[in-house]
Amino acid sequence: MKMKNQPKIKTDPSSEGSCQGRLFIISAPSGTGKTTLCRAIRSRFPDLRYSVSYTTRAPRTGEQDGQDYFFISAEEFKNNIQRNTWAEWAEVHDHFYGTSAEYIDRHLAQNHDILLDIDVNGARQILARYPGSISIFIMPPTFETLEQRLIKRGTDSAQTIARRLKNAETEIAQKGLYKHIIINDRLSDAVEALARIIRSDP
Repeated sequence: MKMKNQPKIKTDPSSEGSCQGRLFIISAPSGTGKTTLCRAIRSRFPDLRYSVSYTTRAPRTGEQDGQDYFFISAEEFKNNIQRNTWAEWAEVHDHFYGTSAEYIDRHLAQNHDILLDIDVNGARQILARYPGSISIFIMPPTFETLEQRLIKRGTDSAQTIARRLKNAETEIAQKGLYKHIIINDRLSDAVEALARIIRSDP
């Protein structure tokens, strides 16, 4: 899916008017259950907009274009870097990931709340551009639990799992960047904790 006629990235839209939506940033190490948590909270809050990221990696089993990600070529992604259409972007595990600036600006201006599912580096970029964002970091109960979840997922090689665990250490070390921290030990408890933040954080 191509991103045509995208405007250049804007600064924090909250400075442009009083009637603006809220931008929620969710980050977590791979295997923490972030995707499942985001799906559950979107079901709980059907009016919450979800910014689908763009990626150059191949779809995993069961993933649908436009629902889980927009799957585009590396060439198209790089072209959009040159056109300055990403609110944030990064190269992760040899693939590119990015968030549309036009999507964020349009829905915030329409007073819609938005949920972003992005990594720590992406969160830093978003917080720099949208400093009023509400940032939430999802933690595994233990590092050993995270390793077992990655193994049981059965989608990655041992080498890839080792790399993800190394990256997880780096990401967890940056949890102080976030306003809220949720430990995802039991999914139902994590969903309730996230729901409380969405209901209460102005």
